Amino acid sequence: MSSHTKSGQFSVHRFSAIALVAVLATIVGACSGDDASSTSVAETIANTEVESTVATTEVAAPETEAPMAAIDQVVAPEATTVDALLALGRPAIIAHAGGDFDWPHSTMYAFTQAALNGADVLEMDVMLSSDGVLMVQHDNTVDRLTNNTGLVSSYTAAELEAMDNAYWFSGGVWSDHELADDAYIYRGIRTGDQPIPEGFSADDFGMTTFEKVSLAFPNHVLDVEIKIPESATGEVDMKSAKAAARELARLIKETGREKSIVVVSFSDEVMTEFRNAIPDVATSPGQDTLVNWYLAGGALDPRDVIMQAPPVYEGVEVLTQETFDRAHAENRAVWVWMNDSAQETTEYYNKLVALGADGLLISSPTKAPEPSNAS
Repeated sequence: MSSHTKSGQFSVHRFSAIALVAVLATIVGACSGDDASSTSVAETIANTEVESTVATTEVAAPETEAPMAAIDQVVAPEATTVDALLALGRPAIIAHAGGDFDWPHSTMYAFTQAALNGADVLEMDVMLSSDGVLMVQHDNTVDRLTNNTGLVSSYTAAELEAMDNAYWFSGGVWSDHELADDAYIYRGIRTGDQPIPEGFSADDFGMTTFEKVSLAFPNHVLDVEIKIPESATGEVDMKSAKAAARELARLIKETGREKSIVVVSFSDEVMTEFRNAIPDVATSPGQDTLVNWYLAGGALDPRDVIMQAPPVYEGVEVLTQETFDRAHAENRAVWVWMNDSAQETTEYYNKLVALGADGLLISSPTKAPEPSNAS
């Protein structure tokens, strides 16, 4: 029986007893001829009911309003589709893994903070768990971000989600395991050993699935890289990567993401698998195709509307003014991903904008150029 039901019964019993006393008092008063006893039984009961209600109201605990969840404070960005993003007239701010220098890599906490801080696009990497769930995860193993070890592919989705994915976060770097314990400011929130920031949950600090991120941020364009996992002996697992490509295609259809996602992989073979599974989605060229375009003017797939490249590739500065001009002449956007932590500064971001970058794929969204400087 609920506490509400019990308290209701108590009030009824209490009221009945008071009413009975009032009735008896009225009868006795009438017999003694007291003028005060001329009050009717109905009036006495009515007054008693009011008094009982007031007493109940006075002892009721005041209601407190629960704080709003952080995810509910996220507003739609300026552009909610790839086409609208490319028509912004300014570089898009793309939060790498949710902004992994500012917040814990690839967590719902990071993606939420990036969205709240004005990121246009949420970037992530995906691969399959042992039970075939598409996880948001960059590395082949769980070692760099959690206090667990081993291949991602050796764990189920439930096991991965239970891990503390903020265990090694300290800020300003992807991961550094050599610092003092108090440097890891979010360690233990996932496991209940530390207080949870207001508006969030412990789950927001664990590993998450692609489907959960896709559903949580329906208005944000997603930039998704299909990773190529390896075995414990370092052998490339192309079968798993292709299966991840098909699963990603299935989830895009299921969540209605066809117009608000960009998909890329280093492997052209994986990109072919993905395009065959879902033909009408914006993509970026694989590594070999992109190198062939850069060195020999090779053709790109018509769906490759965005080229994603680092400033420097194998010691060669590839993102020169000529590169940007060539891409723009073909009506393709260029998104730059940083391949050196020294590049993660507002000054360097502005340098890329001056060269013609259409998107900045950055680890520090809090250092992103102001819109007036990025136009």
